[in-house]
Parts: sequence; C-alpha cells; structure tokens
Amino acid sequence: MHDELVDHLTRSSPLSRGEALRVIQEVLAYFDETTTEYVRRRHRELQARGLVNAEIFDRIEADLKYRAVAPPELTLRQLRRIVYG
Repeated sequence: MHDELVDHLTRSSPLSRGEALRVIQEVLAYFDETTTEYVRRRHRELQARGLVNAEIFDRIEADLKYRAVAPPELTLRQLRRIVYG
C-alpha cells in the first residue's frame, strides 16, 4: 500500500520503512474522518479545554476551511445540529 510514498519517505527522512508506513496510515486515517466526526471530536476537545460554544464553533468553522477536502461551508445551526443532533 502506497509503496512509492513509503520509498520517498525512507529516502528523504530518517524514518524506517515500518515507521514511514505507520505515518502514512495515521495521516490517511486522520483525513478519512468525516465532517460530522471531525466536528464532534473537535467540539469535545475544545470544550475539554474550557472554551465556550461561541468560541468553539468559530474555531471549528475556521478550521474546516483547511481540511484536505474542505466540506461545504456550514452554518452555526448546522454545526450545532451535528454536535447535539
């Protein structure tokens, strides 16, 4: 799986083949997260840091624009619906 990328990472970094493969799998898993999963996870993380919803939803809205495949822009209402159902 992704042999060309593994080869590139082992040539251009100190990573072993096994380490490069694990890094690739972690990155792919991170970007495989759906928008709904991402919004819920980030909401929990930011809430645990003590942020209030207004700050949390502003940050999530801004962060979504920088995802590898940016989803359509979500309104505050849509973000709240994802989190709270």
